[in-house]
Amino acid sequence: MTPARHATAARALGHDSEALAPNAPPVPGSLVLHSPPSGERELDLMILDRIHSPSDVKALSQRECEILSAEIRAFLVEAVSRTGGHLGSNLGIVELTIALHRVFDSPRDLLFFDTGHQAYVHKLLTGRMAGFERLKQEGGLSGYPNRKESVHDLVENSHASTALSYAHGTAAALRLEGRDDPATGGRRVVAVVGDGALTGGMAYEALNNLGHSAARVLIVLNDNGRSYAPTISKLSGSLTQLRLDPRYVQVRERIRHGLRDLPPTVGSLAYTSIHGLTSALREVVEPHVFFEALGVRYTGPLDGHDIPAMERAMRRAAEWQGPIVLHVLTKKGKGYGPAENDEIAKLHDLRVAAPASATSVLPRVGAPTDDPGGLPAPAQLGDSYTEAFSKALIRAAEADDRIVAITAAMPGPTGLLSFEDHFPERFFDVGIAEQHALTAAAGMAMAGLHPVVAIYSTFLARAVDQWNLDVGLHHLPVVIVADRAGVTGDDGPSHHGLYDMVQALQVPGCAIFAPSEPAEIAPALTAALETAGPALVRYPKTLAPGPLAPPGSGLHARTLREGDGDIVLVGIGKLARACTEAADLLAAEGIEVTVIDPRVIRPADPALIEQMAAARLVVTAEDGLAHGGAGAFLLSEAELACAGNGRPGPRSATLGVPTTYLAHAKPDAILCHLGLDGPGIAASVRSALARFSITDG
Repeated sequence: MTPARHATAARALGHDSEALAPNAPPVPGSLVLHSPPSGERELDLMILDRIHSPSDVKALSQRECEILSAEIRAFLVEAVSRTGGHLGSNLGIVELTIALHRVFDSPRDLLFFDTGHQAYVHKLLTGRMAGFERLKQEGGLSGYPNRKESVHDLVENSHASTALSYAHGTAAALRLEGRDDPATGGRRVVAVVGDGALTGGMAYEALNNLGHSAARVLIVLNDNGRSYAPTISKLSGSLTQLRLDPRYVQVRERIRHGLRDLPPTVGSLAYTSIHGLTSALREVVEPHVFFEALGVRYTGPLDGHDIPAMERAMRRAAEWQGPIVLHVLTKKGKGYGPAENDEIAKLHDLRVAAPASATSVLPRVGAPTDDPGGLPAPAQLGDSYTEAFSKALIRAAEADDRIVAITAAMPGPTGLLSFEDHFPERFFDVGIAEQHALTAAAGMAMAGLHPVVAIYSTFLARAVDQWNLDVGLHHLPVVIVADRAGVTGDDGPSHHGLYDMVQALQVPGCAIFAPSEPAEIAPALTAALETAGPALVRYPKTLAPGPLAPPGSGLHARTLREGDGDIVLVGIGKLARACTEAADLLAAEGIEVTVIDPRVIRPADPALIEQMAAARLVVTAEDGLAHGGAGAFLLSEAELACAGNGRPGPRSATLGVPTTYLAHAKPDAILCHLGLDGPGIAASVRSALARFSITDG
């Protein structure tokens, strides 16, 4: 069954966009949109229903393209409101994507989207409309390009700033094979870059190489107002078309050669005047002249919602025999009132039917009502991990003015909006530049500040070298807070935070904190800030259903369930709760288990290591990689302790995520499949007892 279609498609381009909202418009900044009731009136998608491939898009008239744009927006609002996903970016790229598929011949021509969450319209135009019923759900359509879904998807990219490098590589290959000239049947390479992707350093590295190699690549800069914001005018629009016209280039060069043939005094003066006027005009109409300084031709900006104008510009740009930027201006969230009015994120990422505390962009933390200028209260029952971090960081920063906060283009999702409100001069958003964030933090620490870098666990992997050599080698007090650690779920393999503990363990002297519930965030952050060198605090995005035990303190582990000490379950991070569930199941069978929440992986609590060393069986469980992970590290510490006094040491099993790419699904479902829920962990304990012939005696 396709998603219910409950409004007319024409409204998507009109002034009645709120009519498409399943519920009342959300407060700006809140990204929760509840599913509408079934049985609503269906959308009339007379054009979109006929689109099965790009050839169908090419066959449309301009009027039909306008109708299709409206239908796509109506469909996206309806579909994404039911499943969740990236809405605002895709509402803004509708006409641009239609123009791309009318001008270029995918998959013969190579289309890259950066970042990949802008590809929903591309998916619709390449025959995947039915798949939106299960967008981002297990076994369903991915929220990013996916090679398994379609030949039109070239890469599975969700990390930003990569498309230009892919484009450079493919263009180089086509040139070597003699297949880069469309005039002789060659293939064209197009990279659509937007939604902040051009703030990443990797994009500039690629631009430099594109210009140096003169690779034939069209770069469509989708400027949706979130990074570049130059103005558009009649002059720039007309000059854009003129400068792209090959006839203009040829005539201009003939005039210049003719002027050189005049008597030296006259010719030189005329040539200089013409050149000066051209340069001045280019400075006026091309604010980003640095592109051409890199050897990349620049043209624009154009109205990114004017399909005929974009088609003309794309066709002419495709004739340019080298790299060229086509700058188009789009409106993120276009056609949908709640998205246009959301000043924080333009409904960038919708979540469906989640509690208010689980919104993708957290509302700013309020102060107690009796003290309007005061600090937020400590974390309460029901807070998310991110909310607990936000409150704890503000309290720490009030007590220590050396504390600064750094983020890489994600202040809302990482909980730093409130910090920015309280301490704007101590807040730094470096853009999509994780490597720079870590080394800048190192510089701040060298100068006496105490930086806290809040970042998604998956994006932390982009800055491992800086973490190791710029922070770790100098043993600098930089605290990295890795949000969305562990199995994250419906964003797929590129967004799981599985590597952070493995990576941190390779940074000598880096302290590692794995809070098992939101109430543990404040003690962990306090201890991390007291650490003399680098520290990692990592936690998941999922909500905790309730308290496990009174919060711990310092660097000490806490015991969640007392057993006889023979069998010890070490539950790392959020899996501490699953271990207590496993212990309850085993207790019903007469198997007594001690459950320990280590809280701190390194430096490990000596009391924890001794409990592990004295046990007959130790089973560790974590939602990161098992190979080289926290469990393996703690077991190695226990083995060292045993070797030091001649004890044989415990039998052991290390439970965690295998070294593989996990497809998108709900986090609990993935953990269940991996045997990392309560029943799965209990089964592993039974298996280990049988394998090692461990009995009550």
